[in-house]
Amino acid sequence: MAGWGWGWEPALDTGAASPEVVVVPRRRPVFARVYHRMAPSMDEQGAAEHRRRLLAGLTGDVVEVGAGAGANFGHYPDGVGTVLALEPEPYLRARAAERAAGVRADVRVVDATAERIPVADASVDVVVASLVLCSVADQAVALREMSRVLRAGGRLRFYEHVAATAGRLRTVQRLADATVWPFFLGGCHTGRDTLGAIRAAGFVVDDADRFDFPAGVASPAAPHVLGSATRP
Repeated sequence: MAGWGWGWEPALDTGAASPEVVVVPRRRPVFARVYHRMAPSMDEQGAAEHRRRLLAGLTGDVVEVGAGAGANFGHYPDGVGTVLALEPEPYLRARAAERAAGVRADVRVVDATAERIPVADASVDVVVASLVLCSVADQAVALREMSRVLRAGGRLRFYEHVAATAGRLRTVQRLADATVWPFFLGGCHTGRDTLGAIRAAGFVVDDADRFDFPAGVASPAAPHVLGSATRP
């Protein structure tokens, strides 16, 4: 791990978010352990390549929301300055800290959520959201926070599973989200219109690649989108 220059560390501000934001503790010990054990298999099926595409070409200072166990850390390119990785779940945060110690990128892992990002307004170049907007308590609040911390012209990179465009799968997603799926899968929702929420938050979507992952597997969580948006 590189030495922490942290030229932007003075911007770290635990009170930066709007005071009305209520942050709910995210302790999901069973799901966290199951998800962590599934991650290598997901990477072998193609998730690692999706992460590489997500982070390709990044430069400057980055906030990664919902970093999980740090699966993205090894894919950050050399042009990145510093990465502030937010993870509220204790088990995953500990795994992320271990991984951060073994990568080239200058990563700092902290206990924080997407709904309350602990940095000052307009202080970072990129926000990375990777398989997290499905489970945040309020997408609009989280995306407003991402917009707040980005500099004008800053980029949001996103890799998320999303609502199916139509048909039987969309119906299955609605049923899954209304019943057991969020309970057993750490608050995850399969049918969120994440692209619509990104646009509603004021971002300009520059590109969005839709695909099913894993390919050929019938699952409510199969529809994915990977892309980039700009804060005007």
